[in-house]
Amino acid sequence: MNTYLFDLFHVCLDAGKEIMNVYQQDFEVELKKDNSPLTIADTRAHHVIANGLKKIDSAIPVLSEEGTEISYQERKEWQQFWLVDPLDGTKEFVKKNGEFTVNIALIKGKYPALGVIYAPAMDTFYFGVDGEGAYKLVNASKVNIANGDELISKSVALPEVEDHQVTTIVASRSHMAGETKEFIENINGEVKVVSSGSSLKFCLVAEGKADYYPRFAPTMEWDTGAGQAIVEAAGGSVLRYQDKQRFYYNRENLLNSWFLASK
Repeated sequence: MNTYLFDLFHVCLDAGKEIMNVYQQDFEVELKKDNSPLTIADTRAHHVIANGLKKIDSAIPVLSEEGTEISYQERKEWQQFWLVDPLDGTKEFVKKNGEFTVNIALIKGKYPALGVIYAPAMDTFYFGVDGEGAYKLVNASKVNIANGDELISKSVALPEVEDHQVTTIVASRSHMAGETKEFIENINGEVKVVSSGSSLKFCLVAEGKADYYPRFAPTMEWDTGAGQAIVEAAGGSVLRYQDKQRFYYNRENLLNSWFLASK
């Protein structure tokens, strides 16, 4: 896994460069069929990641938000695959608030075995491996890293924050459902709500800075795979809200149900 991590680290940095090149200039915003925004940064990052993953292991298929649609008949035979969101938080990217990420997860047997999230504008890299822990590297592009072991040794183990007096909920900056407000109101004691975009919400839970991330609005599998890997590797959980079962992947319908991430 350390070899994968080192290679994924560089794939994320390369995708981040493409994203930031677009971010620092004027760009056009298109709308996809579901009315979600799409920019040239999404497609450029996708190509960088797809090519990078092929070099890592060409035998592992890739399911990407910006890739070609792959039928369930083909996908259901996969034992493992890369699950990719080349630019998570395109709405935040368009607003230029810095809260967007590159998400890559390795799904094995329907569950995340490894996940990496890179926030290019913050130059922060999060990663987690099932059974091996979760980590965070700040100023990622400026740190000299020679291999996977160095990546781990130069990173901070998560969670960083173990306990705090106030229950902290992280909610979407762009999507605050009424059910989320109800969830917050039902918590005993003092509650603090923090807003964040993209999969950085998962990262706040993994860091221990947030106790819960309730999501009662639509997401897709590529929105959550990497974040779930990191939260779980940090000792937390990501459960379907209706039956409290662990989130799993490569379903026939890639639209996620409601979920609750907790530290």
